[in-house]
Amino acid sequence: MELNHLKDKPIREACYQMLFPFSLSADCHKKMRRTLMDEGFTPFRLDDMDQEKAYYGPNHRVSHRDMERYYLPFTNHVLFPHEHHPEGFQRMSKRLDIRAVLHMRHFEAPFDLYSVDVVLCPFDTGFITLRVGLVKASPTFTEAIAFAERLRVLQDAHAEDHDAWVAYEGETYEEVQDFIFKAIVPHTVQYLDRTPMDGAYFEKLPYLIDERMYVIAYYGLPEDAEITLTDRYRAARLDGMDEDGLPYISASHPPYIEQYCRDTGFDRWAPNTYYLTDESCFCCLTRLPGAQAARVANKMYGEYYYGLLLNLFHRIVLLKLSNAYSRVRLERTPEQTEVLIRAITTFSAKYDFLEVVSQSQGREIFVQIRRMYGNDELFDDVKMTLTDLYKYQENATSKRSSYLLTVLTIYTVISGIYGMNQVIDDLEGPIRWGNMNGYSPFQWLALIVIMSGLVVAFLLSANILWKWGRDLIKRLRA
Repeated sequence: MELNHLKDKPIREACYQMLFPFSLSADCHKKMRRTLMDEGFTPFRLDDMDQEKAYYGPNHRVSHRDMERYYLPFTNHVLFPHEHHPEGFQRMSKRLDIRAVLHMRHFEAPFDLYSVDVVLCPFDTGFITLRVGLVKASPTFTEAIAFAERLRVLQDAHAEDHDAWVAYEGETYEEVQDFIFKAIVPHTVQYLDRTPMDGAYFEKLPYLIDERMYVIAYYGLPEDAEITLTDRYRAARLDGMDEDGLPYISASHPPYIEQYCRDTGFDRWAPNTYYLTDESCFCCLTRLPGAQAARVANKMYGEYYYGLLLNLFHRIVLLKLSNAYSRVRLERTPEQTEVLIRAITTFSAKYDFLEVVSQSQGREIFVQIRRMYGNDELFDDVKMTLTDLYKYQENATSKRSSYLLTVLTIYTVISGIYGMNQVIDDLEGPIRWGNMNGYSPFQWLALIVIMSGLVVAFLLSANILWKWGRDLIKRLRA
């Protein structure tokens, strides 16, 4: 394998889906949904067959029947809810069919933006998905990777990023995030949760992971092209161009590249089609002829898109739960502890399931994505967190119960000895206040115990009723 002289090659088609995960403000789903519908977004429904061709460009369609059969029924309940439901993924889609140009240091890349999705998910999480097609005349494989590598960068972080910008309808957008949140989805920023920005110096938006989008990429190569190890490595790593505009690869040791492709690749249909999964990219390279290649691309828009979306959702929620645990002050905020226990239990019961796909090849790809994101390890960590929280809650409850029992026992004994025998007669019928002037110190102590005991009893009863009502409201909202 020669790495010093990488050979470029032409491609027939390059399609992308860019995913930006974000955190929503609490209880804003309904307001955001109404705002999106006012902006022309349409709720995604499997029974709306017109949507099969609406969002994926002129040459692609997604079969809703195949998607429903692809996933198991309990997964469909989450991914494709029949109506607006907070426990499911609420996908809002808008067809755009607009053209923009990404200007980079070494070339210009015109692209079509076919559609945009805003997916509202449980746990105050959401995704923005851009469906993009590269329409540059005679693009090369290197240019296609470089385009994806640069378009996914939301915020300029390096010197070379400042040499790139997006031109659309006579306007210039210095950063991709400006293009998205000013030209494409201008009314979503107000619903983003800015809590993750606490302590940040340079961030402008509350990124959940970093300032880059996830990439789902499809590369259609000529039928006579050879899909090499370096091609697969570069596509998964998004290794586009170096500073001189030449093909770039971020590794130089052939055994390492081979091992990487073996660990991250799915080569069931080699040598014609390969799938690779990296932490920031899920890509497909194929040299199949036109009709067969189109079917492969359609799955990238349909079944595999939802597989990646579900895995990203799992990863982000697990990270949020782990972060919430680190912030909870157990001794000072028992309410937050209860909320965290309920959130972890809800996620485990409703959303974390391994068997989601009914077909063997889809199940293998789903498990591969899950393994790459380390969701199993994250979930094991969260389950340990849940165990620790339960132990703390059990100990704290036992301690509070012990204190309460001690207080009530003392009051019962004292009031039984003093109150019932010394001052109870004066409190029957019309209270004889004048008799209290002649009370002895023990009688005054008994009276104080009786009155304070009544106050304590009323306060405890009110506290129990308030907690019961609060928990009832939380269960109804969950």
